[in-house]
Amino acid sequence: MNNKIEVIGIDHGWSNIKTSSQVFVTGVKEITTEPALFDGVLEYKGRYYKVGGNRQEVKSTKTEDDTFYLLTLAAVAKELRRRGLCEAKVFLAVGLPLTRFGSEKSDFVKYLTAERDIEFLFENIKYHVVIENVAVFPQCYAAVADKLQTFNKKTLIVDIGSWTIDIMPVVDKVPDESKCVTIPKGLITCMRTINEQCVRQLNGELDESIIQDIMRFGRCEIDKKYYEIAKAEIEAFCEKVYNSIREYGYNLSTTPIVFVGGGASVMKLFGGLSQSNITYILDVKANAKGYEQLAMMALRKMKKLA
Repeated sequence: MNNKIEVIGIDHGWSNIKTSSQVFVTGVKEITTEPALFDGVLEYKGRYYKVGGNRQEVKSTKTEDDTFYLLTLAAVAKELRRRGLCEAKVFLAVGLPLTRFGSEKSDFVKYLTAERDIEFLFENIKYHVVIENVAVFPQCYAAVADKLQTFNKKTLIVDIGSWTIDIMPVVDKVPDESKCVTIPKGLITCMRTINEQCVRQLNGELDESIIQDIMRFGRCEIDKKYYEIAKAEIEAFCEKVYNSIREYGYNLSTTPIVFVGGGASVMKLFGGLSQSNITYILDVKANAKGYEQLAMMALRKMKKLA
């Protein structure tokens, strides 16, 4: 193992895990016997886990069981494989919602550093990882950190994720923490509402992957009746987002607004607004990339101090 530190940014969403180059579903299911096929299989401490499939159910925190730890190992393996490595010293760069950052940061670091020297197999390839450090950054901020200098005097960042919506005002190119809010009504709540209406009206549900395709691309080859229900509920979700922005005192017609996160494409495709003051960062990996960039800056600063 060489001394180079690999900085790996990971965005731990409830629906998807994102790194700077990878996106995969948060499903983890233990396999009780050695599998015949190893695609998406993590072997850790003598146990086998299938990664992917159906997403995790939302819990109080991401540290209450080992699910997100196992997903972190899979994310690290995917990133190291892309970089042509099987062993490395790793600097993990992760994030938390703005308003829970202070209260959950130390627990998240402790969770991710429970074991520093780790050996595991992913897709039948052995990895040896030493966790050198973990840095936690505010999500939403990370997605726009490299763009702050281009913002107007006052810009509103709205990060729409699987479970939360973060609203962050940036004043004079600096986030105004005192006015940041997190609303627990992200895309999962919209998907639930769609299926509630599908059951009520058509006595059937849509697979969440189909709903996500509609949200991402604006279309999907499904029965028209189901599509129309999904479209109507997504449009209603967008209106609720706009209403939340209004309730916090922002003018949709004049305030520069930047939508980020998985919901940015939803707002662009279904929000019904095409004003010049509203822009969209459509890369769902933007937070993960931001975590990585911020961690690399911190690492360079630490080396200078050393």
